[in-house]
Amino acid sequence: MQAIAMNDLKTTLLGESLLFGLLGKILFAEPDKTWLESLIYDEVFSEVPFAAEQTETMRGIELLERWAKENKEGLDTAQFKTVKDDHLNLFIGLNKVPAPMWESVYFSEKRLLFQEQTLKIREWYARFGLQAERINNEPDDHIGLEMSFVAHLASLAFQAAEEGDEPKLNELLQAQRDFLSDHLLRWGPAWAKLVKKHAATDFYRGIAHLIHGALFAAAEALQIKMPKEVSL
Repeated sequence: MQAIAMNDLKTTLLGESLLFGLLGKILFAEPDKTWLESLIYDEVFSEVPFAAEQTETMRGIELLERWAKENKEGLDTAQFKTVKDDHLNLFIGLNKVPAPMWESVYFSEKRLLFQEQTLKIREWYARFGLQAERINNEPDDHIGLEMSFVAHLASLAFQAAEEGDEPKLNELLQAQRDFLSDHLLRWGPAWAKLVKKHAATDFYRGIAHLIHGALFAAAEALQIKMPKEVSL
């Protein structure tokens, strides 16, 4: 592989790892005031290391920067409650959950958890020496965990590229293609659309746009044909 092409690939993989990792962490954790404020103070949303040219990403950054500027002095009790309430209403719900965070729900007529998709995702994690943090209590197919897994694969591919291990690099790139094609690209965009539709805050609406853009960019970078999108 030519040096220029390899350098471009390494830049892409590093950026993908950073963005998917951040988004995975945001989605898997419940809102934490101190951490949210660190995102504001560190100007995390002023730019992105991956998918910057995607329209969805640009819209996400616009919304998140607006949210950050409105809260540049920190989150007071009311502002933090607004984010927590949005998280509760979107992803937990009092009755019907507007934007479920688990893949199985999108492929189950009865919107059930711990289905076939959960076990397939668990096998993917095990293949790379990983295990869900709260296995058997939190389904493995949580969108935050799946985003973090893509970040992990991208990081491993970056390491292989740095070491000049082309067979390992190609294996890891193919693993990304297969995982994204069979899982996250099939339901992630549908999830993002639901969040954009139902979110009450620029924070979660912006995160949804970022994820939509990141998924499109990953498919483009890895030359993946977008699979048929599931609807809920």
